[in-house]
Amino acid sequence: MAVSSVSNPFGLSTASATAASTAAASAAADSASGSTSAAEQQDRFMKLLVAQMKSQDPLNPMDNAQMTSQIAQINTVSGIEKLNTTVTSLLASFNSLQAQSATQLPGRSVLVSGSSLSLGSGPATGGVELPSAADAVSVDIVDATGATVRSLTLGPVPAGVRSFSWDGLKTDGQAAAPGTYRLRVSATVGNTPVPASPLTASRVQAVSNGSGGVQIDLGSAGTRAYSDIKSFL
Repeated sequence: MAVSSVSNPFGLSTASATAASTAAASAAADSASGSTSAAEQQDRFMKLLVAQMKSQDPLNPMDNAQMTSQIAQINTVSGIEKLNTTVTSLLASFNSLQAQSATQLPGRSVLVSGSSLSLGSGPATGGVELPSAADAVSVDIVDATGATVRSLTLGPVPAGVRSFSWDGLKTDGQAAAPGTYRLRVSATVGNTPVPASPLTASRVQAVSNGSGGVQIDLGSAGTRAYSDIKSFL
């Protein structure tokens, strides 16, 4: 009677290999759902693998490459969980550092998204944000009636955030009345308009740290997330 040669004395039968693959896939699914830890999944998989090796069919073995592939699957699951744990730890550290930095903010002025510009007894500060560089950027300062009281030319501006100052004078050189004005920003590259957004300057009144992260109280400008700050003035 002809007998097949045994290429791997520790090989698994095709049925055992299928079961091992199923076990690895189940472990991966458990990891995704968070039902068991990677250590528990790996222990369960290895116990099943050893049991199958003991009851292997030497006439229908699985080669080393197949067995290595199955073991690699469970190692991948373990690695993913360790990576998730590391990322979670780094995120917690980042949030803690952010909260510590935010405690220094009350009393400082920042730029956030918005189109309002407040003029008091001195110059008013605003900003623009550009996703890409522009050859020419201009800012119109508009009053409550919609009339443009002053246009500022900022010239070429690189991508990013740029602040500007308005001396409070109108186009005719007369002083504008204190109050709240609106910003209208335009930018071009050659003769082609490009995106540009106005930024409003606000003073930080208080800082709080809750489940949603660090929140910044900007008084009349409302409460914003720390990540909403575009620039510090």
